[in-house]
Amino acid sequence: MRRIVGLVLLVGAIGSACTSDTGGDRVAGDPPASTGPSSTGPGAPEPDEGLPSGPPALARELTRTWEARRAAVVAWVETGGAAEWPPPSALELLVLREQRIYRELASDPHLAERVLARLPDELVPEAERTVAAGAALYEHLSPLERVPDLRTRPPEPAGILLGYFEAAEERFGVDWEVLAAVMLIETRMGRVVSHSSAGAQGPMQFLPATWATFGMGGDIRDERDAVMGAANYLAASGAPRDYRAALYEYNPVRSYVTAVTNYAKAMRREPETFYAYYNWQVFVRTTTGDVRLTGPGRKFG
Repeated sequence: MRRIVGLVLLVGAIGSACTSDTGGDRVAGDPPASTGPSSTGPGAPEPDEGLPSGPPALARELTRTWEARRAAVVAWVETGGAAEWPPPSALELLVLREQRIYRELASDPHLAERVLARLPDELVPEAERTVAAGAALYEHLSPLERVPDLRTRPPEPAGILLGYFEAAEERFGVDWEVLAAVMLIETRMGRVVSHSSAGAQGPMQFLPATWATFGMGGDIRDERDAVMGAANYLAASGAPRDYRAALYEYNPVRSYVTAVTNYAKAMRREPETFYAYYNWQVFVRTTTGDVRLTGPGRKFG
């Protein structure tokens, strides 16, 4: 695709970058981070509540939040809620807290190593891959001087997006997890609708010239068409035989390839992780701190 600067580089869409070990997405005027477990419990954390400090407390908080989030995802999916928008508020809050913790860990390899060593065995593979993906992008990105004027909107329901990914896998042989990881990084599952600084468009961030070749006559802004176009492009670039080469053709940034690969591996090992990633919010990392643009307490626009 040859568009090195995509929305992932514009908005820091790793959801894993932060400027403080304890503040998450705090900005000036926020209360200080707590020094212990969440005061409201992992079932209903406040969206910007401070995270605990220190590896033991942070590991306990991630474990509790992960356990509660998994239960919330199961209930959401089993009742058919994933086919509709919006997700349950409690689930969004749990995922946001989990995402903020992963941002902490991705920004500090030493802290991540100590926290990962304290997690239960069942959580470690997902946590390691999520942190590795975020850290790769964090190393590549520089903070912005100001928050860009980004347009956002609610994404398609999770169940509908998953259907698009699976249909594209069936047609082109590209793993649905890879396609989901691409959309996660590019536009947070379609939440960001602005063009990139290089002119890439749509939920899978295609340059118009590339879309003309691989978009199969579809709408670059339509989620289903964009997913099909991305699968077509990746298959033509070597997937599934060589995913890394295909992803590098899609976006020639090695940290991007590493991030997509790790997010995809996390979903491949535990498919329910898709529903957590689906609920990740848009953050912008600036020189004065991180700013959250979507999610609880924020409006799309």
